[in-house]
Amino acid sequence: MKATKVIKVGIVGLGAAAQAFLPSFEKHPCIHLVAVCDPNGAVQDQVQLLGGVSYCVSLNAMLQAHPEIDVLYIATPTDLHLNHALQAIEAGKHVLVEKPMANTLSDALKMVQAAKHAGTLLQVGHSHSYDLPILEMKKLIDSGDLGAVQMVNTWCYTDWMYRPRRKEELDHRLGGGVTYRQGAHQFDIIRYLCSGLASTVRAKTFDMDSQRKGIGAHSVFIDFEGGPSATAIYNGYAGFSTMEMGFDISEWGFEEPLGVRKWLQKPLSAPSQAEELKAKRDRAKGAIPDQAPFQPFFGVTLVSCELGDIRQTPRGLLICKRNSRQELELSGEQTPRDLVVQELYSSLTQGAKPAHSGEWGAANLEICEAAIESSIQRKEIQLRHQVSL
Repeated sequence: MKATKVIKVGIVGLGAAAQAFLPSFEKHPCIHLVAVCDPNGAVQDQVQLLGGVSYCVSLNAMLQAHPEIDVLYIATPTDLHLNHALQAIEAGKHVLVEKPMANTLSDALKMVQAAKHAGTLLQVGHSHSYDLPILEMKKLIDSGDLGAVQMVNTWCYTDWMYRPRRKEELDHRLGGGVTYRQGAHQFDIIRYLCSGLASTVRAKTFDMDSQRKGIGAHSVFIDFEGGPSATAIYNGYAGFSTMEMGFDISEWGFEEPLGVRKWLQKPLSAPSQAEELKAKRDRAKGAIPDQAPFQPFFGVTLVSCELGDIRQTPRGLLICKRNSRQELELSGEQTPRDLVVQELYSSLTQGAKPAHSGEWGAANLEICEAAIESSIQRKEIQLRHQVSL
Protein backbone atom coordinates (compact mmCIF):
# COMPACT_ATOMS: atom_id res chain seq x y z
CA MET A 1 0.00 0.00 0.00
CA LYS A 2 1.33 3.43 -0.96
CA ALA A 3 2.20 5.56 2.07
CA THR A 4 0.17 8.75 2.51
CA LYS A 5 2.36 11.83 2.26
CA VAL A 6 2.40 14.10 5.31
CA ILE A 7 2.90 17.81 4.63
CA LYS A 8 4.69 19.74 7.36
CA VAL A 9 3.61 23.36 7.83
CA GLY A 10 5.00 26.43 9.55
CA ILE A 11 2.91 29.56 10.25
CA VAL A 12 4.46 33.02 9.93
CA GLY A 13 2.39 35.52 11.94
CA LEU A 14 -0.36 34.38 14.31
CA GLY A 15 -3.02 37.05 13.84
CA ALA A 16 -6.74 36.59 13.18
CA ALA A 17 -6.25 34.98 9.76
CA ALA A 18 -3.74 32.41 10.99
CA GLN A 19 -5.74 31.62 14.12
CA ALA A 20 -8.73 30.87 11.88
CA PHE A 21 -6.60 28.36 9.97
CA LEU A 22 -5.50 26.38 13.03
CA PRO A 23 -8.61 24.11 13.15
CA SER A 24 -8.34 23.41 9.39
CA PHE A 25 -4.70 22.39 9.68
CA GLU A 26 -5.56 20.26 12.71
CA LYS A 27 -8.50 18.51 11.00
CA HIS A 28 -6.58 17.46 7.90
CA PRO A 29 -5.17 13.97 8.54
CA CYS A 30 -2.06 14.56 6.43
CA ILE A 31 -1.14 18.08 7.54
CA HIS A 32 1.22 18.46 10.49
CA LEU A 33 1.73 21.91 12.02
CA VAL A 34 5.37 22.04 13.13
CA ALA A 35 6.05 25.61 14.22
CA VAL A 36 4.74 29.17 14.54
CA CYS A 37 6.82 32.32 14.38
CA ASP A 38 5.69 35.73 15.58
CA PRO A 39 7.73 38.57 17.10
CA ASN A 40 4.97 39.22 19.64
CA GLY A 41 6.08 37.28 22.71
CA ALA A 42 2.51 37.09 24.00
CA VAL A 43 1.83 34.56 21.24
CA GLN A 44 4.22 32.05 22.84
CA ASP A 45 1.72 31.03 25.54
CA GLN A 46 -0.95 30.48 22.89
CA VAL A 47 1.39 28.31 20.80
CA GLN A 48 2.21 26.14 23.82
CA LEU A 49 -1.50 25.31 24.13
CA LEU A 50 -1.42 23.77 20.64
CA GLY A 51 0.68 20.87 21.92
CA GLY A 52 3.84 19.77 20.13
CA VAL A 53 4.12 22.99 18.10
CA SER A 54 7.35 24.96 18.35
CA TYR A 55 7.44 28.73 18.87
CA CYS A 56 10.06 30.88 17.10
CA VAL A 57 10.56 34.62 17.30
CA SER A 58 11.43 35.06 13.59
CA LEU A 59 11.15 33.37 10.22
CA ASN A 60 14.91 32.99 10.01
CA ALA A 61 14.95 31.23 13.38
CA MET A 62 12.17 28.88 12.28
CA LEU A 63 13.92 27.99 9.03
CA GLN A 64 17.10 27.15 10.93
CA ALA A 65 15.35 25.18 13.67
CA HIS A 66 12.94 23.29 11.40
CA PRO A 67 14.43 22.49 7.98
CA GLU A 68 11.86 19.68 7.65
CA ILE A 69 9.02 22.17 7.03
CA ASP A 70 7.47 21.78 3.55
CA VAL A 71 5.11 24.78 3.44
CA LEU A 72 5.11 28.20 5.04
CA TYR A 73 1.76 29.90 5.54
CA ILE A 74 2.52 33.64 5.52
CA ALA A 75 -0.09 35.61 7.47
CA THR A 76 1.99 38.62 8.47
CA PRO A 77 0.98 42.22 7.63
CA THR A 78 0.73 42.77 3.88
CA ASP A 79 3.78 45.04 3.75
CA LEU A 80 5.92 42.09 4.96
CA HIS A 81 4.61 39.50 2.49
CA LEU A 82 7.22 40.10 -0.22
CA ASN A 83 10.26 39.71 2.04
CA HIS A 84 8.82 36.73 3.89
CA ALA A 85 7.73 34.97 0.70
CA LEU A 86 11.11 35.50 -0.99
CA GLN A 87 12.92 34.26 2.12
CA ALA A 88 10.75 31.15 2.20
CA ILE A 89 11.12 30.45 -1.52
CA GLU A 90 14.89 30.93 -1.34
CA ALA A 91 14.91 28.27 1.38
CA GLY A 92 13.09 25.91 -0.99
CA LYS A 93 9.74 26.07 0.79
CA HIS A 94 6.30 26.11 -0.77
CA VAL A 95 4.23 29.17 0.17
CA LEU A 96 0.61 29.83 1.04
CA VAL A 97 0.24 33.61 1.43
CA GLU A 98 -2.71 35.62 2.71
CA LYS A 99 -4.52 38.10 0.48
CA PRO A 100 -3.76 40.67 -0.71
CA MET A 101 -0.55 38.89 -1.63
CA ALA A 102 1.58 42.08 -1.65
CA ASN A 103 1.51 45.88 -1.45
CA THR A 104 1.87 46.30 -5.20
CA LEU A 105 1.46 44.34 -8.40
CA SER A 106 5.19 44.60 -9.09
CA ASP A 107 5.94 42.96 -5.72
CA ALA A 108 3.40 40.22 -6.45
CA LEU A 109 5.03 39.51 -9.80
CA LYS A 110 8.43 39.23 -8.08
CA MET A 111 6.94 36.55 -5.83
CA VAL A 112 5.49 34.71 -8.83
CA GLN A 113 8.80 34.79 -10.70
CA ALA A 114 10.78 33.65 -7.67
CA ALA A 115 8.49 30.65 -7.12
CA LYS A 116 8.60 29.75 -10.81
CA HIS A 117 12.40 29.94 -10.86
CA ALA A 118 12.69 27.83 -7.70
CA GLY A 119 10.06 25.31 -8.78
CA THR A 120 8.03 25.82 -5.61
CA LEU A 121 4.28 26.23 -5.14
CA LEU A 122 2.86 29.69 -4.52
CA GLN A 123 -0.82 29.73 -3.51
CA VAL A 124 -2.91 32.71 -2.39
CA GLY A 125 -5.76 32.38 0.15
CA HIS A 126 -7.99 32.56 2.04
CA SER A 127 -10.31 34.53 -0.19
CA HIS A 128 -14.08 34.32 -0.39
CA SER A 129 -14.14 32.46 -3.72
CA TYR A 130 -13.39 29.45 -1.49
CA ASP A 131 -16.84 29.88 0.11
CA LEU A 132 -18.94 26.87 -0.83
CA PRO A 133 -21.83 28.95 -2.30
CA ILE A 134 -19.37 30.64 -4.69
CA LEU A 135 -17.84 27.30 -5.69
CA GLU A 136 -21.33 25.92 -6.36
CA MET A 137 -22.28 29.01 -8.39
CA LYS A 138 -19.25 28.30 -10.57
CA LYS A 139 -20.29 24.67 -11.02
CA LEU A 140 -23.75 25.81 -12.14
CA ILE A 141 -22.23 28.24 -14.63
CA ASP A 142 -19.88 25.57 -15.98
CA SER A 143 -22.73 23.06 -16.35
CA GLY A 144 -24.28 25.27 -19.05
CA ASP A 145 -27.81 24.73 -17.73
CA LEU A 146 -28.30 28.48 -17.36
CA GLY A 147 -26.43 29.48 -20.51
CA ALA A 148 -23.38 31.73 -20.49
CA VAL A 149 -22.71 34.04 -17.56
CA GLN A 150 -23.51 37.67 -18.43
CA MET A 151 -23.30 39.70 -15.20
CA VAL A 152 -21.94 39.27 -11.69
CA ASN A 153 -22.84 41.94 -9.15
CA THR A 154 -21.54 41.82 -5.59
CA TRP A 155 -22.41 44.32 -2.84
CA CYS A 156 -20.96 44.53 0.64
CA TYR A 157 -21.83 47.14 3.33
CA THR A 158 -19.99 46.65 6.65
CA ASP A 159 -18.25 48.35 9.57
CA TRP A 160 -14.75 47.54 8.22
CA MET A 161 -13.31 51.03 8.73
CA TYR A 162 -14.21 51.07 12.43
CA ARG A 163 -12.81 47.72 13.45
CA PRO A 164 -9.49 47.84 15.35
CA ARG A 165 -6.68 48.45 12.86
CA ARG A 166 -2.95 48.92 12.62
CA LYS A 167 -2.40 52.27 10.93
CA GLU A 168 -0.84 50.46 7.94
CA GLU A 169 -4.15 48.65 7.34
CA LEU A 170 -5.76 51.96 6.40
CA ASP A 171 -2.98 53.12 4.05
CA HIS A 172 -3.48 51.93 0.46
CA ARG A 173 0.23 52.54 -0.25
CA LEU A 174 0.91 49.65 2.14
CA GLY A 175 -1.81 47.37 0.84
CA GLY A 176 -4.41 48.80 3.22
CA GLY A 177 -7.89 50.26 2.88
CA VAL A 178 -11.09 48.67 1.62
CA THR A 179 -10.07 48.29 -2.03
CA TYR A 180 -6.99 46.20 -1.24
CA ARG A 181 -8.21 44.39 1.86
CA GLN A 182 -11.83 43.68 0.89
CA GLY A 183 -11.79 44.34 -2.83
CA ALA A 184 -9.29 41.48 -3.03
CA HIS A 185 -12.16 39.21 -1.96
CA GLN A 186 -14.71 40.79 -4.30
CA PHE A 187 -12.46 40.79 -7.36
CA ASP A 188 -11.48 37.20 -6.63
CA ILE A 189 -15.15 36.15 -6.52
CA ILE A 190 -15.94 38.06 -9.72
CA ARG A 191 -12.97 36.71 -11.65
CA TYR A 192 -13.66 33.17 -10.43
CA LEU A 193 -17.27 33.28 -11.64
CA CYS A 194 -16.32 34.94 -14.96
CA SER A 195 -13.32 32.61 -15.54
CA GLY A 196 -10.63 35.18 -14.95
CA LEU A 197 -9.86 37.20 -18.06
CA ALA A 198 -10.86 40.72 -17.08
CA SER A 199 -9.94 43.35 -19.67
CA THR A 200 -10.69 46.81 -18.21
CA VAL A 201 -11.61 48.54 -14.94
CA ARG A 202 -13.46 51.79 -14.27
CA ALA A 203 -13.82 52.78 -10.63
CA LYS A 204 -14.32 55.46 -7.99
CA THR A 205 -12.92 55.14 -4.48
CA PHE A 206 -14.04 57.14 -1.44
CA ASP A 207 -12.41 58.52 1.72
CA MET A 208 -15.41 59.76 3.72
CA ASP A 209 -14.23 60.25 7.31
CA SER A 210 -11.58 62.87 8.10
CA GLN A 211 -11.08 61.25 11.53
CA ARG A 212 -10.44 57.82 10.02
CA LYS A 213 -8.44 58.46 6.86
CA GLY A 214 -8.21 55.79 4.19
CA ILE A 215 -10.12 54.32 1.29
CA GLY A 216 -13.30 53.11 2.98
CA ALA A 217 -15.59 52.55 0.00
CA HIS A 218 -15.50 51.90 -3.71
CA SER A 219 -17.65 51.37 -6.78
CA VAL A 220 -15.91 49.26 -9.43
CA PHE A 221 -16.99 48.17 -12.93
CA ILE A 222 -15.05 45.32 -14.55
CA ASP A 223 -15.38 44.25 -18.18
CA PHE A 224 -14.32 40.76 -19.29
CA GLU A 225 -13.14 39.25 -22.53
CA GLY A 226 -15.91 37.23 -24.13
CA GLY A 227 -18.80 39.34 -22.88
CA PRO A 228 -19.42 39.24 -19.11
CA SER A 229 -19.28 42.36 -16.95
CA ALA A 230 -19.34 42.84 -13.18
CA THR A 231 -19.72 45.41 -10.44
CA ALA A 232 -18.20 45.43 -6.98
CA ILE A 233 -19.67 47.82 -4.41
CA TYR A 234 -18.12 48.08 -0.94
CA ASN A 235 -18.88 50.55 1.85
CA GLY A 236 -17.12 50.02 5.17
CA TYR A 237 -18.51 53.02 7.09
CA ALA A 238 -20.93 51.17 9.42
CA GLY A 239 -24.18 52.59 8.09
CA PHE A 240 -26.40 50.21 6.13
CA SER A 241 -25.51 46.51 6.33
CA THR A 242 -25.88 44.02 3.50
CA MET A 243 -27.04 41.60 6.19
CA GLU A 244 -30.35 43.43 5.82
CA MET A 245 -30.47 42.18 2.21
CA GLY A 246 -28.93 38.84 3.11
CA PHE A 247 -31.35 37.26 5.58
CA ASP A 248 -29.48 38.84 8.56
CA ILE A 249 -26.62 36.35 8.04
CA SER A 250 -23.09 37.59 8.80
CA GLU A 251 -19.90 37.18 6.78
CA TRP A 252 -19.06 34.02 8.73
CA GLY A 253 -22.52 32.43 8.72
CA PHE A 254 -24.20 33.60 11.93
CA GLU A 255 -27.61 35.20 12.30
CA GLU A 256 -27.20 38.86 13.34
CA PRO A 257 -30.47 40.82 13.26
CA LEU A 258 -30.22 44.58 13.67
CA GLY A 259 -30.88 44.55 17.42
CA VAL A 260 -27.84 42.38 18.23
CA ARG A 261 -25.38 43.60 15.61
CA LYS A 262 -22.19 44.64 17.42
CA TRP A 263 -20.71 47.13 15.01
CA LEU A 264 -18.07 49.55 16.23
CA GLN A 265 -19.63 52.84 15.21
CA LYS A 266 -17.66 55.99 14.50
CA PRO A 267 -15.53 56.67 17.63
CA LEU A 268 -16.13 59.90 19.51
CA SER A 269 -12.38 60.25 19.98
CA ALA A 270 -9.61 58.29 18.29
CA PRO A 271 -7.93 55.76 20.60
CA SER A 272 -4.15 55.67 20.86
CA GLN A 273 -2.34 53.28 18.53
CA ALA A 274 -1.42 51.12 21.55
CA GLU A 275 -5.08 50.87 22.59
CA GLU A 276 -6.14 50.03 19.06
CA LEU A 277 -3.47 47.35 18.69
CA LYS A 278 -4.57 45.77 21.96
CA ALA A 279 -8.19 45.80 20.79
CA LYS A 280 -7.09 44.22 17.52
CA ARG A 281 -5.20 41.42 19.31
CA ASP A 282 -8.18 40.78 21.59
CA ARG A 283 -10.57 40.68 18.63
CA ALA A 284 -8.30 38.31 16.68
CA LYS A 285 -8.86 35.48 19.15
CA GLY A 286 -12.41 34.86 18.00
CA ALA A 287 -12.89 37.04 14.93
CA ILE A 288 -13.25 34.14 12.50
CA PRO A 289 -15.10 31.10 13.90
CA ASP A 290 -14.45 27.52 12.82
CA GLN A 291 -18.11 26.48 12.64
CA ALA A 292 -21.37 28.28 11.88
CA PRO A 293 -25.03 27.33 11.47
CA PHE A 294 -25.36 28.93 8.02
CA GLN A 295 -23.28 29.40 4.89
CA PRO A 296 -20.86 32.38 4.97
CA PHE A 297 -22.28 35.59 3.46
CA PHE A 298 -19.68 38.01 2.11
CA GLY A 299 -22.30 40.58 1.20
CA VAL A 300 -24.77 39.79 -1.58
CA THR A 301 -23.60 38.26 -4.86
CA LEU A 302 -26.06 37.90 -7.74
CA VAL A 303 -25.09 36.01 -10.91
CA SER A 304 -27.08 36.58 -14.11
CA CYS A 305 -26.79 34.05 -16.91
CA GLU A 306 -28.60 33.91 -20.25
CA LEU A 307 -31.36 31.65 -18.90
CA GLY A 308 -31.60 32.60 -15.24
CA ASP A 309 -30.10 34.05 -12.07
CA ILE A 310 -28.36 32.66 -8.99
CA ARG A 311 -28.18 34.15 -5.52
CA GLN A 312 -27.24 32.82 -2.11
CA THR A 313 -29.62 31.72 0.65
CA PRO A 314 -28.73 30.95 4.28
CA ARG A 315 -28.31 27.25 3.51
CA GLY A 316 -27.40 27.26 -0.16
CA LEU A 317 -28.42 28.84 -3.46
CA LEU A 318 -31.62 30.07 -5.10
CA ILE A 319 -31.76 29.38 -8.85
CA CYS A 320 -34.34 31.50 -10.69
CA LYS A 321 -35.26 30.60 -14.27
CA ARG A 322 -37.97 32.23 -16.38
CA ASN A 323 -40.53 29.63 -15.38
CA SER A 324 -39.14 28.02 -12.22
CA ARG A 325 -37.42 28.60 -8.88
CA GLN A 326 -35.24 26.01 -7.17
CA GLU A 327 -33.39 26.14 -3.86
CA LEU A 328 -30.23 24.07 -3.63
CA GLU A 329 -29.10 23.19 -0.10
CA LEU A 330 -25.35 22.88 0.47
CA SER A 331 -23.33 21.00 3.04
CA GLY A 332 -22.06 22.85 6.08
CA GLU A 333 -19.38 20.30 6.93
CA GLN A 334 -16.40 22.11 5.43
CA THR A 335 -15.34 25.68 6.12
CA PRO A 336 -13.71 27.84 3.42
CA ARG A 337 -10.36 27.34 5.12
CA ASP A 338 -10.82 23.59 5.04
CA LEU A 339 -11.12 23.98 1.27
CA VAL A 340 -7.95 26.12 1.13
CA VAL A 341 -6.02 23.37 2.95
CA GLN A 342 -7.58 20.74 0.70
CA GLU A 343 -6.47 22.62 -2.43
CA LEU A 344 -2.99 23.10 -0.96
CA TYR A 345 -2.61 19.41 -0.15
CA SER A 346 -3.92 18.27 -3.54
CA SER A 347 -1.56 20.62 -5.36
CA LEU A 348 1.46 19.37 -3.46
CA THR A 349 0.68 15.66 -3.66
CA GLN A 350 -1.01 15.38 -7.07
CA GLY A 351 0.97 17.99 -9.00
CA ALA A 352 -2.06 19.99 -10.15
CA LYS A 353 -1.71 23.75 -10.29
CA PRO A 354 -4.08 25.38 -7.78
CA ALA A 355 -6.84 27.64 -9.07
CA HIS A 356 -5.68 30.25 -6.55
CA SER A 357 -2.09 30.34 -7.79
CA GLY A 358 0.39 33.16 -7.44
CA GLU A 359 -0.51 34.33 -10.95
CA TRP A 360 -4.20 34.34 -9.97
CA GLY A 361 -3.48 36.37 -6.83
CA ALA A 362 -1.39 38.85 -8.80
CA ALA A 363 -4.26 39.30 -11.27
CA ASN A 364 -6.62 40.10 -8.35
CA LEU A 365 -4.09 42.60 -7.05
CA GLU A 366 -3.85 44.21 -10.49
CA ILE A 367 -7.56 45.03 -10.28
CA CYS A 368 -7.11 46.55 -6.80
CA GLU A 369 -4.33 48.75 -8.14
CA ALA A 370 -6.23 49.59 -11.33
CA ALA A 371 -9.38 50.57 -9.39
CA ILE A 372 -7.46 53.11 -7.33
CA GLU A 373 -5.62 54.41 -10.39
CA SER A 374 -8.90 54.70 -12.31
CA SER A 375 -10.39 56.78 -9.50
CA ILE A 376 -7.38 59.10 -9.48
CA GLN A 377 -7.23 59.51 -13.27
CA ARG A 378 -11.02 59.37 -13.75
CA LYS A 379 -10.70 57.01 -16.69
CA GLU A 380 -10.88 53.35 -17.67
CA ILE A 381 -7.72 51.30 -17.03
CA GLN A 382 -6.56 48.50 -19.33
CA LEU A 383 -5.45 45.30 -17.55
CA ARG A 384 -2.30 43.48 -18.66
CA HIS A 385 -1.65 40.66 -16.17
CA GLN A 386 -4.90 38.70 -16.14
CA VAL A 387 -4.97 34.90 -16.33
CA SER A 388 -7.79 32.49 -17.10
CA LEU A 389 -9.07 30.06 -14.49
